[in-house]
Amino acid sequence: MTKRPVLVVLFDGVQSLDVTGPVEVFSAAGHFTADADADAYPIRTASLDGAPVRTASGLRLTPDTPLAGTEVEHTLLVPGGEGTRAPDPRLVDWLREHAPRARRLLSVCTGALLLAEAGLLDGRRATTHWAHCDRLARRHPAVDVDPDPIFVRDGRIATSAGVTAGIDLALSLVEEDHGREVALAVARVLVVFLRRPGNQAQFSAQLAAQTARREPLREVQRWISEHPEGDLSVEALAARARLSPRHFARAFRIETGMTPGRYVERIRLEHARRLLEDSRDGVEEISRACGYGTPEAMRRAFVRTLGAAPAEYRRRFRGHVSAHTESP
Repeated sequence: MTKRPVLVVLFDGVQSLDVTGPVEVFSAAGHFTADADADAYPIRTASLDGAPVRTASGLRLTPDTPLAGTEVEHTLLVPGGEGTRAPDPRLVDWLREHAPRARRLLSVCTGALLLAEAGLLDGRRATTHWAHCDRLARRHPAVDVDPDPIFVRDGRIATSAGVTAGIDLALSLVEEDHGREVALAVARVLVVFLRRPGNQAQFSAQLAAQTARREPLREVQRWISEHPEGDLSVEALAARARLSPRHFARAFRIETGMTPGRYVERIRLEHARRLLEDSRDGVEEISRACGYGTPEAMRRAFVRTLGAAPAEYRRRFRGHVSAHTESP
């Protein structure tokens, strides 16, 4: 089996989950490969001087080796965290010199800022935590910053959004290297979604909206998410919340930041996208499962929001996946 060593850069103020999330994915993957090679992704951690670092949450991490003299064999992972606000110039210099040697260069969260400081993202498309995209764009105008995706692949360089997005990125790489079944097995062990494409939004529809303060409205939000195929008219939802339609619509908008109709539209579209990506169901079946009623209604929603009909969206998605099936 081809081994793909992973070198993880550590520094004071690093976000611990940026490190441990991808490491857990790579570590678990070996147990599910064809020959169950637990060392499919040999992992090393390194800090500037080889000394322990304190994470942003106060945990101490002890690296395996100092960065000086450490060779990048395959994958270099650069996490983010508070330590990226005023990075040690020696770290930036090390990245500038050594990161170009990596066959795969990955950043998690604000680790993209370190790559940008080293000039490694100039002329490339990249993302980072949504709260730091403006900062990345202002400080590094040569970087094409996309604030929406969970992760972005641009050649051998991949940048991911905030914190847990590093898990999504790592899972996508495991899928490239060893196939969907291995990646899915890892996702199940870690109890996370297997999000294959980087073009998913950083926020799900539920996260994009505020959570209502009152329990009846929160229950309605849960109901919508769990029953996209149901009767989600204002009248039906108001009855579930035991409010008049007018009072419900007003309260829902005030507490969630969007109208009930807009929330339902986002939930249904997100559910339809996932079914197109992860199932073999036909467009007509998916349109019923997502509450659109007819394929034409779903087509109009997709064209209006995504600029592509459902069949075209599925074709593009599969093209995106197949474009990355060759292992580096």
